[in-house]
Amino acid sequence: MEDEALGRLLVERALLEGDFVLRSGKRSSFYLDKYRFETEPEILRAVGESLAEAVSEFEPSAVRLAGPALGAVALAASTAMASGLPFIIVRGETKEYGTANRIEGPFERGELVCLLEDVVTTGGALAESVSALRNEGLEVRNAISVVDREEGGSDALARLGVRLRALFRAEELLELRKTAAKIDG
Repeated sequence: MEDEALGRLLVERALLEGDFVLRSGKRSSFYLDKYRFETEPEILRAVGESLAEAVSEFEPSAVRLAGPALGAVALAASTAMASGLPFIIVRGETKEYGTANRIEGPFERGELVCLLEDVVTTGGALAESVSALRNEGLEVRNAISVVDREEGGSDALARLGVRLRALFRAEELLELRKTAAKIDG
């Protein structure tokens, strides 16, 4: 699927208007509902293929993908299927039962992973994931998100030595929404 076609699907099915409080605590007049695109096979497949292409371009030496729970698990699985790379899941905190792992799935210390995320605003959640991965001896240099809201996430990750890449910037999706409204109106 072409990038613009994927962008239009995201706008059509997942971009909501209103008054929203984001994870960062900031208020926003729009919200990209990740569950509206991560639970639709047609969109999830296309996003996974686009993320796999981005991983191949921006982190070609990666031997594993990493997706923070819960939001990026479906993305990591879809991207793994498209790329052939295995993935691990980064829990928000170490679980208190079973294996008591914070990182789920097999990996070897020293491996280069590419971190995936759905929507990045301030980068706080991704920064936590980077720390968790590095604490387990994994190398993280790049993170790829579906959407960068461009509200500080890239800078927050850069301070950790991680470069954020995005399939779309929020501004691009908002522009696609305006274009669609003009065509429909």
